[in-house]
Amino acid sequence: MDRNFVKDIMKKPVLSIDSSMTVKDAAKMMEDAKIGSIIVTEKNTVVGILTERDFVRKIVAQGKSLSTKIKETMSSPLIVISPDETVWELAELMKIRKIHRVPVVDKDRLVGMVSTADLTRLCSIGSDSEMSKLCDQILLRMKN
Repeated sequence: MDRNFVKDIMKKPVLSIDSSMTVKDAAKMMEDAKIGSIIVTEKNTVVGILTERDFVRKIVAQGKSLSTKIKETMSSPLIVISPDETVWELAELMKIRKIHRVPVVDKDRLVGMVSTADLTRLCSIGSDSEMSKLCDQILLRMKN
């Protein structure tokens, strides 16, 4: 296991919702799927993400209605990564941008989602020397 790539740890398929829907619709979909974020689309194009953090900071804390359109509260522009990037590059992107979830896009097509939990799960698998090296590199990059 010389190198791990984003495509090796990403989750698929990815749940999405149209930006014209309400935050209540998004919350229901997220609850039903037991996920912490949902990708936002317009005319089948990925335009943003709505996360649990967005619910707290942009909806509840600001007293917005559950009928608020997702477009008004989503995080955009979307920060994405290629499935062919390494997990080290993923960890660096998450650290620099201070984000916990990153959509995976290949040729302008949404193909997966990765989270800090996916990185943690990768680090917890096995205890061989290659995995230990990988975890050490990720932790070192997260520290800096």
